Amino acid sequence: MPAPRIALPPTIDPAALASHDPAARVERIGGETMGTTWRVRYAGRVAPEAAAAAITARLAALVDQMSHWEPGSALSRFNDAPAGSWHELPADIARVVGLALALAERSGGAFDPAIGALVDAWGFGPAGARVAPGPREIADALALGGWCRLEWDAPRRRLRQPGGVRLDLSGIAKGYAVDAVADLLGELGLRHCLVEIGGELVGRGWRPDGDPWWVDLETPDGAGVSPLRVAAHQLALATSGSYVRGAHNLDPRTGAPPAHAAVSASVIAPTAALADALATIAVVAAPASVMALDYPIRLIVRTNDGYRELLSPRLDEMLTRADR
Repeated sequence: MPAPRIALPPTIDPAALASHDPAARVERIGGETMGTTWRVRYAGRVAPEAAAAAITARLAALVDQMSHWEPGSALSRFNDAPAGSWHELPADIARVVGLALALAERSGGAFDPAIGALVDAWGFGPAGARVAPGPREIADALALGGWCRLEWDAPRRRLRQPGGVRLDLSGIAKGYAVDAVADLLGELGLRHCLVEIGGELVGRGWRPDGDPWWVDLETPDGAGVSPLRVAAHQLALATSGSYVRGAHNLDPRTGAPPAHAAVSASVIAPTAALADALATIAVVAAPASVMALDYPIRLIVRTNDGYRELLSPRLDEMLTRADR
């Protein structure tokens, strides 16, 4: 295997340097959440059992708010609410909805938190697999959903159910949970950590040996591209695509899987919530428009001869000179 290319952060956080403890131990803890696994490495002097218990409680609270698989969650209660009703959202889901709606507007609907009816129609939701929907069923699901139908009162954290809208935050919730866990560790005095949930990651600070938390971008088998390793210092990373679970991504604007050839999109951003949502957008939007986004992004697209790697200008700037 060839040596990995190295991508370095554009800046170093002086506060992270000041709190660095070369004598700290690196602890490893993990568990299950959101239908996947969570893993944390941290450098510090908090007992692993205490850190794991705090993380487990934090993640359970997020599931209680944002799961579309749990009938009693705040999200499910909104989805089942009568038309015209207003709902004051808990703080976490309110932050996610606010960011999701902002990204929906910025992306022209390529990201849409009100896609639940469409997801269900394709058999990707809680009801499970089913025959692919026809044009009429897709049109009906699109008519029920759509972020433009939502009314959001941000100051009072209130969201109006217009009738039939089903929120699905799976394109951003895991990333938000990664950020929440990293923030929780910071509150515990653990400012040097690597947090991962289902492939979405955020790195804070440094390892005790002075190295950053190194993260290799996920690459589809057989893609034939050189490994790309990121120094995850105050950075988040997310990857989305069809190379693991098949074509499960839907374009909210058409109601169908995207027609272009991107099979993997990896995004680096300041927060995991943003990286998660941008990766979702990147596998839906046309590759040319994705490359124009002002973020470090890697796309792997399918060609007649195999695969091709595309790097955005911001990611190319992060590569060491020898790897450009």
